[in-house]
Amino acid sequence: MATYQLTVNGQRREVTVDPSTPLLWVLREDLKMTGTKYGCGVSACGACTVHVAGIATRSCVLPVSHVGERPVTTIEAMGEDPVGRVVQDAWVEQDVVQCGYCQSGQIMCAVALLKQTPRPTDTNIEESMGGNICRCATYVRIREAVKVAAQKLK
Repeated sequence: MATYQLTVNGQRREVTVDPSTPLLWVLREDLKMTGTKYGCGVSACGACTVHVAGIATRSCVLPVSHVGERPVTTIEAMGEDPVGRVVQDAWVEQDVVQCGYCQSGQIMCAVALLKQTPRPTDTNIEESMGGNICRCATYVRIREAVKVAAQKLK
């Protein structure tokens, strides 16, 4: 066991866990932040995506010991982020969500994309969002929501 000082959504948080514990479980179990979802545990589905120093990162395979001083942002903070708020609004406007399980990871990837590439092409969207699995197959609406958000961010 080791003690880690993490900055999550702008707040310093202290956890004492095994160094190999994935960030996902620290967020969900230790910090009680359940917006980030467990999907596959092998970085294949995207449900666990958070931002680590602004980069969309699969938290199910990132040991907490590798986070270091880099800030972590979760879906819980997206409503306070200007780009995150626009993306969430576009998700609602485009009626993206069906079961909703994958949506926190989808939104985190979309926000990271729009922060890096404010005017994404279809190819940019496909490449950035392609690693996120949606069991309800709302991919067309997800792509449209990213486009709507990009337009509103102009």
